Amino acid sequence: MESKNMSEQQEISLSILKKRWLKFKTLRRGYYSFIIILTLYILSWFLPILINNRALVVSYEGDLYFPVFSGYHAGSVFHQDVPGEAVYRELKAEWKQADSENWLIMPPYPYSPYEDITVQGNKMFEEPSSTHWLGTDNTGRDVFSRLCYAFNISISFALILSTLNYFIGILIGGSMGYFGGKFDLIFQRLIEIWSSLPMLFVIIIISSIIRPTFFLLIFIYTIVNWIGMTYLMRAEFYREKSKDYVAAALSMGQTNFKVMFKHILPNSLVPVITYFPFSVVGGITALVSLDYLGFGMPPPTPSWGQMLDVGLSNIPKWWMVFAPVSAQFVTLIMVVFIGEAVREAFDPKVYSRLR
Repeated sequence: MESKNMSEQQEISLSILKKRWLKFKTLRRGYYSFIIILTLYILSWFLPILINNRALVVSYEGDLYFPVFSGYHAGSVFHQDVPGEAVYRELKAEWKQADSENWLIMPPYPYSPYEDITVQGNKMFEEPSSTHWLGTDNTGRDVFSRLCYAFNISISFALILSTLNYFIGILIGGSMGYFGGKFDLIFQRLIEIWSSLPMLFVIIIISSIIRPTFFLLIFIYTIVNWIGMTYLMRAEFYREKSKDYVAAALSMGQTNFKVMFKHILPNSLVPVITYFPFSVVGGITALVSLDYLGFGMPPPTPSWGQMLDVGLSNIPKWWMVFAPVSAQFVTLIMVVFIGEAVREAFDPKVYSRLR
């Protein structure tokens, strides 16, 4: 009986955030998806030492070189008869065949997403094999390496885009909900006008004038994507500002800024957190769509959309369609699983401050 009372007291003393995290961990599908996505995204930042055509370490005539950080000219450094940078795979084979004392260590997967048919040994539309796990594309570039690098670009794009949209949406929407009146009315009219901006036409016009880059695309999308979060936060702040704790904070002399972001915002984060994974899905889909249409990242940047475009233009090369579609499908469905689990874990009907 006593142990039962202690367990009940411990459960009561747990913070709401802790309860929500424990609830999230019980939702296995979302929790395991979160672990997998997080692990793959962290590993994707180490791709230059995992998937690359540059050697990690080269020992040549008693000196050590680290090409993975800075490539070396083949002729002037390693006396290899190829133009430009050394081809380290061939260099390794030559030294091994000659039983040389020189040696080098290649990454686990020794192909770069940027090397094409200009590199000796690369062929166009080579079928999947033990050498090229997912084959090569129309320019002889390795599909598996491009798939992995594109994963990092897609997730990073979606995370940065969602974070910026949330920052702007919370700031503007919170101010609209808190101050109300004419301030709210004016901003509503401005948002209605701004939301009518034809996004695709803007991207086409800008892409025809200047070369699109990673951060330029984020800037263009951020122009209008913050509007959805603005309306959510406006509604939350409107609801919360009528509560007693807001009146108490104001009576104690708290500034409007502190009341908004120290008191109201922490109590309005449920829609923000639950909507975030689905915002990431939208960001990934937006980048893939732009790349597919040819208005996204400039070539030869690794991109799922560009790979899908090549695949659909060459249907018999099944791996060019299978690889990007499968990668996008698995990534998006895991993010959706995370979003569903987060939404259930943060359900205010389950864990309320008034319980």
